[in-house]
Amino acid sequence: MALPSVYGDKLAEKLTLLNERGRGVLVRVYNLKKTCSDPRTRPAFLGDKAMEASAKFILKKFPHLDVRSSTQHLGPVHRDRGDIVRALAPFYQTFLDVLEFRDHVYELLNTIDASQCFFDIHINYDLTKGYLDLVVTYVSLVLLLARAEERRLLLGLYQCAHEMSHGASEPSFPRLAQMVLEYEHPLKKLPEEFGPHTKAVSSALLSLRAPFLRRCRDAELWRQEQLLSLLGPAGDMLSPVTSDSMACEYLSLEVMERWIILGFLACPGALGTPPCQELWRQALRGSLFVPLVRDEAVAVHRVTEELLGGLKGYGKRVADVKECREHAAAHSPALHRGRRSFLRGAVRELAALLEDQPGLLGPKALLVFVALSLCRDEVSWLSRHAEHVTKSKNPEDFSDSRLAELLFALEQLRALVRRHLRLLRRYHRHYLARFDALVLSDVIQNLSVCPEEESVILSSFVSSLSALAAKEVDEQEQFDFTALRLDWFRLQAYTSVAKAALPLSSNADVGRAMSLVVFHTRLLDRPEELLDETSDLSHLCFYPRPLERMFAQTLDEPSMLRFAIAFPLLCAHFSRCQHPMCPEEYPQLEKAALGLCHKFLEELARVGSGCVLDACAEQHNLSQQLLPKHCAATISRARVKKTPKQPPRKGDPQRDKPGTESHRRDRTLTTNMDKLHLTLAELSLSLNHVPNFTVFGHTVTPAEYLSSHLEARLTKAIVAMAGYSQASQEVARPSEVLAGLGAYMGLVQRLGHLVALDTARLLRTVLLQQSHPRDGSGQPTLTAIYTDWYLEALLRQASTGAVLLSPALQAFTTVPREEQPPFSAAEFSDVSEMRALAELIGPYGMRFLSENLMWHVGSQVAELKKLVVENMDTLVQLRCCRAEQRPALLPRLSSAENVLKRMTIIGEILSFRAMAQQGLREVFSQHCPFLMGPIECLADVVTPDTDIQVTLSIFELASAAGVPCEVDPALVTALAGHRTEAVSPEEDYKVSCLLLVFVAVSLPLLAADPASLYNPELDGHNNNVHCLAKAIVQLSAALFTVHGKNIETHLKEFLLLASSSLLQLAQEPDKVRLRNQDSIVLLLHLIVAESSFLTLDMLESCFPYVLLRNAFRQVCRETPGRAPQH
Repeated sequence: MALPSVYGDKLAEKLTLLNERGRGVLVRVYNLKKTCSDPRTRPAFLGDKAMEASAKFILKKFPHLDVRSSTQHLGPVHRDRGDIVRALAPFYQTFLDVLEFRDHVYELLNTIDASQCFFDIHINYDLTKGYLDLVVTYVSLVLLLARAEERRLLLGLYQCAHEMSHGASEPSFPRLAQMVLEYEHPLKKLPEEFGPHTKAVSSALLSLRAPFLRRCRDAELWRQEQLLSLLGPAGDMLSPVTSDSMACEYLSLEVMERWIILGFLACPGALGTPPCQELWRQALRGSLFVPLVRDEAVAVHRVTEELLGGLKGYGKRVADVKECREHAAAHSPALHRGRRSFLRGAVRELAALLEDQPGLLGPKALLVFVALSLCRDEVSWLSRHAEHVTKSKNPEDFSDSRLAELLFALEQLRALVRRHLRLLRRYHRHYLARFDALVLSDVIQNLSVCPEEESVILSSFVSSLSALAAKEVDEQEQFDFTALRLDWFRLQAYTSVAKAALPLSSNADVGRAMSLVVFHTRLLDRPEELLDETSDLSHLCFYPRPLERMFAQTLDEPSMLRFAIAFPLLCAHFSRCQHPMCPEEYPQLEKAALGLCHKFLEELARVGSGCVLDACAEQHNLSQQLLPKHCAATISRARVKKTPKQPPRKGDPQRDKPGTESHRRDRTLTTNMDKLHLTLAELSLSLNHVPNFTVFGHTVTPAEYLSSHLEARLTKAIVAMAGYSQASQEVARPSEVLAGLGAYMGLVQRLGHLVALDTARLLRTVLLQQSHPRDGSGQPTLTAIYTDWYLEALLRQASTGAVLLSPALQAFTTVPREEQPPFSAAEFSDVSEMRALAELIGPYGMRFLSENLMWHVGSQVAELKKLVVENMDTLVQLRCCRAEQRPALLPRLSSAENVLKRMTIIGEILSFRAMAQQGLREVFSQHCPFLMGPIECLADVVTPDTDIQVTLSIFELASAAGVPCEVDPALVTALAGHRTEAVSPEEDYKVSCLLLVFVAVSLPLLAADPASLYNPELDGHNNNVHCLAKAIVQLSAALFTVHGKNIETHLKEFLLLASSSLLQLAQEPDKVRLRNQDSIVLLLHLIVAESSFLTLDMLESCFPYVLLRNAFRQVCRETPGRAPQH
């Protein structure tokens, strides 16, 4: 079909492509400006001191740069010419893009003027919007280019380096240089360029009067009009919301302000007419800044005053600008504050109704997009002015602690539309087929003149819409009306030129009908584009400071905490701020978006975890009141009640009973716990709003931030409960820490009902860290603290005799003396404390404790072996000689008391480990009874004939569960680890045998020690020598397991030597050396009772049992008290 010449101009296609190209060029110039202004990203040679002279020369001579005659000034440029060309090529290409874009804009604007196009935003919306976008994009580009301070230097450097490298000047440099010079003063150049286009620009801008004035109303008028309200008569609830120009209803106020202000900035001649003046003044009263691109904004009144001040005959307009500036500064903040307040309530009501009745979303879809557009305008206005207004009489004018609620409402509406897309498509498919198609058909039939080409296009619209009636909406079906909308855009261009066969200005009904069609088709196939057009906040990526300030204010406002998640969700918009023409800025944008999102969620998690820990601390304090140690005062008061009342003593604090904190006379009185629960509930609503969201392709899970913070802070809080001080060796009892831990765990588990948090995994992770010596951050845990304390405090005091092991009490006890330890040993070592310790640090922690204990045992054994080596000859003789020869050999032994002391220390360590293992066994049996049974059975089936490696493996398993074994695998490992390479196995075995000989023949020396007295109340000796039994038995089993020898044989040998030595003690004439003979004789019974390899029959064969019985009777007679149980 032959088309008229106007069709060949392709105005619609050129406007579409140039606007997209213009946005890309604008982003590239913005990136150039930011890159060169940041010392971290600008090319290195621009800051090089050696380049300063060349840069000054280039700036002075620009654009007339003679490279050949200026070599003395351009030496550094010549040296680095290759690097300069490579580094500046993208910047130079950006300037070329600007030049190319300017040429195409000139051409298109001239074509539009020649065609005398008609513009009306209500009738040919796409054409008018495309035209105004092109004008404003070009004006923004010129103003932004003038702000790129190093534009001359970049062009000049590239030109010189290019000519040095290629021997010829860059072809486009003269035109680029001329363009840069022309735009040195853009406010003078723009009116010159747009003088011929003033009529077209002003006519397009004047068509904005109705929608612009409607959007500029204050909140009170919106309330009177019931804007965004769905409430009304029942018959009107399902009536569709329509308008003569659907797109104008959700057209952004910010966009219109930008069109008007920048449009009249380029065409000041249009301000001579009263309608243009009125529209212009109204725009100047609304904002102090309008955006150019992203965070680059222009100070409206200053720039306009500067422009008009340089033009003749505009004195009155300058006065208008000053009056508008004063009005905007005085009234604009309050106007926008009122709008935000109205929108918070109206949008909340709208979202609530649509959530309850989503079927209303079909007929009322327009209201949703109007609400989104209004919210977006207010958020953008506030962020822009908060960033650029540096001086304000009232700082609250450009800050809003309740902004989170507005952002949350915006996100809620967006999510509502996405959730009910199927409903929207079903409704509008029927609407297009059964209403829009019929209306459009009637409009076409009522046209007085309709040429063939236009008739074909309009008829194809009707056919496409009518065909929808036969289709069913399927979730998999993809609608695409892009071609229909492009055809309508083309038709607008064809029918809006002068002398058009079908003038659209005379047939406005076509434009109104097609406005409905375009909106409904976009809902059917491009709902995401509509959402982005009305509610995209990606430009806020460049306003981090205002967002951070308002987010901090949100956290300070308790009622806003539930909406705080809106700030992290806002970061999901930021991926849309990138442009395909500037891919190099993607890493910076990604880093900025993720960094801001991370900062928001970290702060939310910090507040949430702090609230949880404060509540846990409250619960911990309450649980502490229930500890047994606090009941004495209560019992005392109960007993005192039976006696006549006495006045309370001064300084005696009156303690309340546990539970009194729950008694209150008035529910309005809130406690600290009430406030914490309220804050926690509000934060939970925020963190639970979405399970996850995406920022630049990264999936972000808000609850995980809270989980990681809780993990770190719980770990520190649990360690703090121990209250460990290495200087004073003070620490809390394990049972108290366990009670506090139970209070913490209880509250954290209840937290799982509020937040979508895996509390079981969180607690497992935290508690598992406590079973290792270091947590995830490398700090000491309860395992390290209690291991250090029991070794350095309790057992060290035991080695000095200040603490005794009491088998009767199954605990260590403190000896009353003047300089006694600052703690009660029984409070830290009884059965309940060992159970609590096992609960706290678990099997892994108990293993770490055992390994440290065994390391100390190994160190003591190594020292003992050295003493054996020193006395080896004498010990060999003592082992082989007859009994009557030993008294003559014993005086030759040196350090016998040292050997007994070290063996006693070993026995104390092994006794403590046995108590800890017993606690572990009880805890393990309680938690895993089904696992404990098989382990015990496995340990019972081990026989002396079982392979030693299999035996040790089984014993290691049993030991990990706390089951006592004939041979301690941990001790075997420790002793094997202390063996030296220089000593042969045979020699080491000999030393081990002689060690038992040394101990056996040294036992009589203990009788002379006054502290060796047996105490029936403790069921032990006053100097802990009863620990020798465990040391001898377990050390023998481990030593001879390492050497693969028979344990029973060597223990029999030891028993024989020890019995003989003690029997010979009775023949000692010195009564002092016989002081505690009976107490020492009891050691033989303890050794036999401790060992599974020895029996009383064996003891009877070498030591008459009647002597043991007499010894028991004698010690009980000498020390009145409870008789020991054996």
